[in-house]
Amino acid sequence: MHIYRACLVALLLVFVVALGHTAAHAASLDEAVAHFAADDFDESIAGVGELAASGSPRAEIIIRALQNGQLMFSAERKAVYIQEAADKLTDAATGQPITGSPPDDLDNVRLNNRLRGAIDGALGGLTLLSSDPAKRYAAGEAVFKSREASVLPTLETAIAKEQDPRVKQVLLQARAAITLSSDSATDADKLTAVEIIGLRGDQDALGLLSSLPASTSAAVVKAAGVAALAIQKRLAVWDAVQNAWYGISLGSVLLLAAIGLAITFGVMGVINMAHGEMVMIGAYATYVVQELIRNYDPGLFDYSLAIAFPLAFVVSGIVGILIERCVIRFLYGRPLETLLATWGLSLILQQAVRSAFGPNNREVGNPSWMSGAFDLGGITITYNRMWIICFSLGVFVALLALLRYTRFGLEMRAVTQNRPMAASMGIRTSRVDALTFGLGSGIAGIAGVALSQIDNVSPNLGQGYIIDSFMVVVFGGVGNLWGTFVGSFVLGIANKFLEPYAGAVLGKIAILVLIILFIQKRPRGMFALKGRAVEA
Repeated sequence: MHIYRACLVALLLVFVVALGHTAAHAASLDEAVAHFAADDFDESIAGVGELAASGSPRAEIIIRALQNGQLMFSAERKAVYIQEAADKLTDAATGQPITGSPPDDLDNVRLNNRLRGAIDGALGGLTLLSSDPAKRYAAGEAVFKSREASVLPTLETAIAKEQDPRVKQVLLQARAAITLSSDSATDADKLTAVEIIGLRGDQDALGLLSSLPASTSAAVVKAAGVAALAIQKRLAVWDAVQNAWYGISLGSVLLLAAIGLAITFGVMGVINMAHGEMVMIGAYATYVVQELIRNYDPGLFDYSLAIAFPLAFVVSGIVGILIERCVIRFLYGRPLETLLATWGLSLILQQAVRSAFGPNNREVGNPSWMSGAFDLGGITITYNRMWIICFSLGVFVALLALLRYTRFGLEMRAVTQNRPMAASMGIRTSRVDALTFGLGSGIAGIAGVALSQIDNVSPNLGQGYIIDSFMVVVFGGVGNLWGTFVGSFVLGIANKFLEPYAGAVLGKIAILVLIILFIQKRPRGMFALKGRAVEA
């Protein structure tokens, strides 16, 4: 009997304590929400801080409503609401729907940058103890950037519980950021925080170390200056690496665009101004393939590029052979006339595409395996650029193998080096010319497939690459694939290193001037072809 009474009393006490906690949470939540009815940024920031510290399950709902512009207030009624739809209001504190007509003075709770920072910090604090490591990491980053001091108790708890080294590191950095922004922290704590922030080593860390409060002691300022200088040196190195990566990426694009031109220009001596339109045809072939897949079998979308590659090669190659058989073969030995003829053909092809597909850009999507990016050290690498680099290298190796190990490659090299002797040995030079022009055009078509993933697909797509392609071919050595390979990456990297200092336009002009000076010294480019006809 005594045990029964004791259990009953214990249960009654637990109920009373829980009721008291609930009432306390309700009171603190009401007080926090009341700040938003004042229509004052400082009051709203205070309200966000109190919501984050309230422990109420509705705190995150209210803060996200504020972030999304759904938090409303009535100054007359001194009430705060969440507008879930145009005609649906709920009480922010209780979540109960509001019946009847809304208040006449209903208005949005205003936002500014300071308040947005407080929101980010509060939401970060609310997810610091999430079971998902990715959410905890994102929360730590949010707290680092907001430096919201009210989150510190939750942050300390999260640091003590954290087992993931990567997440723990960002949580320690968040605590260090709050410490450096605090006037009450000791110099010893701030010096430790400077060391932690210095090891982070990115632009956010540099900005934090460069904007310490005015009350910071001289010793901490000096340590922050040393750490900031080290970060600047590290960032300068990574900027150079990033520019080199961008240059390699641009070089791979130039290689794809120029490699077909190197074949036709080198073997046939034809200045093909319609080469860019072969690239455009390949891009539109990709668009057509993706449209058919979207309409008939969306599950194949990730395979769209694999389907588009051979199709673009065949279509562009056939167009190239038709151009050679119908126009170019009558103009051999007259380079200026081939230039004018192919320029006219480029205009005809552009207008044909405009008539068929319209003048506007067409949407070509990225398959899932080409979407997104990842960080490597201090640089960001996008998957589409990475795959284009791999693809351009693959095309280059396949083309070298074709020229080195096939009969057609042997005949093409023979015609390149000495056309009259090749003809006298029984090689049908006219057939080689047609197939060579088709091969160069087909490679331009698959270049268009790759370019459709990083550029706008429009009738003017090829015009952006034709001049650069000619510069690569002339600089590397007319008809020499290794010269085209080296020239494309040299020009791509040089262009990306000049752009930050001279701008995009002046950078290209500088590259053009340097190529002209180089050609004055080496008229045949870096890697000149060898052969009797060539040397003659």
